[in-house]
Amino acid sequence: MSGLIALLDDVAAIAKVAAASVDDVIGQAVKASSKAAGAVIDDAAVTPKYVHGFSAARELPIVWSIAKGSIFNKLVILVPVALLLAEFAPWAIAPLLMLGGAYLTFEGAEKVWHAVNPADHHSEDVLAAKMHDATLEERKVRGAIKTDFILSAEIMTIILSALPPEIGFWQTAGALAVAGLIITFAVYGAVGIIVKADDLGLAMVAKGRFAVTRAVGQAIVRGMPGFLKLLVIIGTAAMIWVGGQIIVHGLHELGFHAPQDFINDVAMQAVAMAGTAPAAVKWTVTAFLDGIVGLVIGMLLIPLVTFVIAPVAGMFSRASE
Repeated sequence: MSGLIALLDDVAAIAKVAAASVDDVIGQAVKASSKAAGAVIDDAAVTPKYVHGFSAARELPIVWSIAKGSIFNKLVILVPVALLLAEFAPWAIAPLLMLGGAYLTFEGAEKVWHAVNPADHHSEDVLAAKMHDATLEERKVRGAIKTDFILSAEIMTIILSALPPEIGFWQTAGALAVAGLIITFAVYGAVGIIVKADDLGLAMVAKGRFAVTRAVGQAIVRGMPGFLKLLVIIGTAAMIWVGGQIIVHGLHELGFHAPQDFINDVAMQAVAMAGTAPAAVKWTVTAFLDGIVGLVIGMLLIPLVTFVIAPVAGMFSRASE
């Protein structure tokens, strides 16, 4: 009997350790996920455009298809790659982060450039109009999953870099997987709500029994176009800011301290001049200067990508066909 009690005590102790380990994995995942907030905001801002032009009945199925592709990207491809990096090439994490940061600055700067110099997209619209709905939907989903892969790679690398090095292999794997799922469901859940908000507003206007319900419905319908534009602006700013921050921090990790030291010095001078809310002032000034760095790098990358990288990639793509 005493042996059975001892065995039960051991089982209980193991269960407590396992529960603590699960709690630790979830805690690390949530904490690390917050570090990728900028890229996550951009992911949420980018996705709604892929359902534009489709019938209301197809909006949620398209979002779900993209979400499934995102889960596959993160769990099947990116988590194993991240674990291999952490185990065998931790030195490569900072350069890869900087590469992803450069991509974010390029994407953000390109959006700014198009806003300042709007291009003529009529040819693309005509092509889309001529395509069958099913073909267009498949093409849009594939494009969204490719974009998600790049953003997810950046998100997972940021999460990996935010995890403490002393946690074990399986805790790292668990934290990456949990963080990936949390972010995916948060992003695509939010996207699903956003793309159906106007339908909800119309339903409230048509079926609302009370005047306040109908008024709220009208406000939702009228406010959604402006909200979507605001979301794009926030997403673009987040891309540029996060990309610049990643590059500045990566340069610091690689031994080039001047940019980060300069930004810190300016931020501390701003704190001394403000004399109040030092944490908020320091964060605002640092984020602004990181954003300036990101915008400059992104603008420099536009001609490089347009006239060098894209043509070379096109040559290799045609050669492989």
